[in-house]
Amino acid sequence: MATLYDLKPRFQALLRPAVGALARAGVTANQVTLAAMLLSLAWGAAIVASGGATAALLGLPVVLLLRMALNAIDGMLAREHGQASRLGFFLNEVGDVVSDAALYLPLMLALAPDAPLLAGGTAVVIALTEMAGVLGRAAGGARRYDGPFGKSDRAVFFSVLAVAATLFALPAWVPSTAISLACGLSAATVATRVTAALREGS
Repeated sequence: MATLYDLKPRFQALLRPAVGALARAGVTANQVTLAAMLLSLAWGAAIVASGGATAALLGLPVVLLLRMALNAIDGMLAREHGQASRLGFFLNEVGDVVSDAALYLPLMLALAPDAPLLAGGTAVVIALTEMAGVLGRAAGGARRYDGPFGKSDRAVFFSVLAVAATLFALPAWVPSTAISLACGLSAATVATRVTAALREGS
């Protein structure tokens, strides 16, 4: 199933000059991975500390774009500059799950404070999409990035939701409905990735 992840090669091409400069400066892939995770933790904390203030929500799309750039850069440093490592693999996978939870759970709780179970459950299902992806590799196939709600798709979805919540007086049911949709799309992504991995191994 198509996903925004399919645009990654073009995004990488734009970043390649900067990646080369970072490699020459001695920056490592693991350092970039950790920077992306720390950025996410810090911004998630800012959302919590501010009670979902306008500035924190409007800054979320910028943070998510920067996180996506850092995620692309660490992979390019690893693959194209000989920095791939077993530690880097674990940092990358764990970092993605931690970063998602750090950013999206505070956002969902800020926008739908009366639905903490929905927010928490959605955060868990989002984490399961990444587990399903990496288990494809553990089962002997490729790491799965199938949609419909991969990492890039989630970033766009929650960015739009955060901006809409600051620009418009949304009825309480709108954020809850959007979060429910995110949960459903995440569950569909888990199913798609597991199915694709099983098909690959058959």
